[in-house]
Amino acid sequence: MTIRVSIVYSSGPRHTHEQWVTLEDGASVLQALQISGVLQAFPGIGLAHASVGVWSRKAGLNQLLREHDRVEVYRPLTVDPKVARRERFRKQGAKAAGLFAKKRSGAKAGY
Repeated sequence: MTIRVSIVYSSGPRHTHEQWVTLEDGASVLQALQISGVLQAFPGIGLAHASVGVWSRKAGLNQLLREHDRVEVYRPLTVDPKVARRERFRKQGAKAAGLFAKKRSGAKAGY
């Protein structure tokens, strides 16, 4: 029996590579990645430092796949999310961003 699985990788912002592969029942994530050719098409992936997931949940390379699973290859973060948020806040200014940016006129501070 065979199953169809989707392999998804984003090489950069707004660039997505998706490919459907047909595998034998009981195939693992690693086998799906090898058969799809995504590792050869994007040599920068490197499974040693890249993480993978199935339907947005982190998965190991030995996890078995089921019909219509979506295997996602995650690239490493280039910027720490906390640092990026601080930079956005600094650029927007304290009055235009944050929890109390849209307060009613005449309201007390913090409401």
